[in-house]
Amino acid sequence: MRIWFKEWENNRLLRDAVIEDYSSETRTHKIFNALDAACHEFDLATPLWLASNVAEFKRGARTRFRKDSFIEEIPFDYLEMLVIEED
Repeated sequence: MRIWFKEWENNRLLRDAVIEDYSSETRTHKIFNALDAACHEFDLATPLWLASNVAEFKRGARTRFRKDSFIEEIPFDYLEMLVIEED
């Protein structure tokens, strides 16, 4: 599985990272582990999954974590997560 994480501010891509996980974990575990890894790489606290994130992710294997998903202040508008390849 490959998941692409992107930080956006004012419709500009600030930075991105692709996290790969080809382990035998479940899809859900891979997604949570990738989110943790991306947040570690970006030096961010892991965001909360709000109901809107869950619904958005179920529709299209992508979601945006906006400022209300983070406990700390973030220096960008949102963190986008997109599954680009499934096992």
